[in-house]
Amino acid sequence: MQIYLVGGAVRDGLLNYPVYDKDWVVVGATPEQMQQQGFRPVGKDFPVFIHPESGEEYALARTERKSGKGYTGFLYHASPEVTLEEDLVRRDLTINAMAMDDHGNIIDPYQGQLDLQRKQLRHVSPAFAEDPLRVLRVARFQARYAPLGFTVAPETLQLMQQLAASDELEHLTAERVWQEFQRALGETAPQQFLLTLKQANALSKLFPELLPAVNNPQTLSAISQPADARVRFAILLRSAFANTSKAESIQLIKTFCDVHRAPNAYRDLALQFSAQADQLCHFTELDAQQRLELVKDLDLLRRSEHLDLLIQGCALICADDLSVTTLLPELLQSLQQVEPKQLMQQGFKGKALGKAIQQAQLQLCQQQIDGQK
Repeated sequence: MQIYLVGGAVRDGLLNYPVYDKDWVVVGATPEQMQQQGFRPVGKDFPVFIHPESGEEYALARTERKSGKGYTGFLYHASPEVTLEEDLVRRDLTINAMAMDDHGNIIDPYQGQLDLQRKQLRHVSPAFAEDPLRVLRVARFQARYAPLGFTVAPETLQLMQQLAASDELEHLTAERVWQEFQRALGETAPQQFLLTLKQANALSKLFPELLPAVNNPQTLSAISQPADARVRFAILLRSAFANTSKAESIQLIKTFCDVHRAPNAYRDLALQFSAQADQLCHFTELDAQQRLELVKDLDLLRRSEHLDLLIQGCALICADDLSVTTLLPELLQSLQQVEPKQLMQQGFKGKALGKAIQQAQLQLCQQQIDGQK
């Protein structure tokens, strides 16, 4: 039995990039031997085990062959006879097809280290074109490593275009596509994910709604800045549906999020941002009533955790006036000091209490306006 560190941990270690997860390949072992050593089996399609102490994944060396459509259409064969080289050749990119033994020696049969030096994302073998998920994975890696100077090898881009021209992308599940998209939104250069998909002719198949946003240089510049993934998503959808009415854009965003299985946290911020971004960017022009209505529409008095995300978004798109990034937090802090209990002690109750609360809030909004003059 031989155990090797493989994949991303080897790649990122060589790049001096943060290593978050470690994956291991076991050569020359059976499932029974793994369990005898305390490993817990978790793999459904092929033998994967959890280390009893570290909790890291250990997979038996395996080969694969195409048996159907999509990224799940593969038959796997794992046995003690499968070599490390046979296991590595089935991987997507050469920089992901390296291994390290327990002495720190790099096993690199497909020139991954050379491609790291060349700063190139290149496929390991023609079998790359059998798995449509790899189109998304390469685009995500480009979103991560483009700031380091990486590019997609022309021959790999050609295989990605070949996949896009087939019906393979149609067999990807919405959940799996979203998983790659969400991870890309959290990378250093998420715009490269979208641009790479566009180069591969895959964007129009996977995210046709985003084409207007990807064709907008200002939008790409905005999402390239440091920000929460949810903020970048909200900016993208606002741009994608910018040429529709507010009511229509709201419905289109809801539909997009339903189709692509976006979590509620992403959908809710996108809806808020699309509906209120214009007012946020022109906050200093709003009167007291409009400012209070904006705070209530954004539900900031009950869910102030959204404030930071909205401010992040404003800082990226409100090019002419960034006053809202300081004025809105200040106003919210003042409004949160309005205590219904104090007003009740003054004799207000029922509808009168509601009016008194609103009047106190409006006065605070007006005080902020007067303070700006």
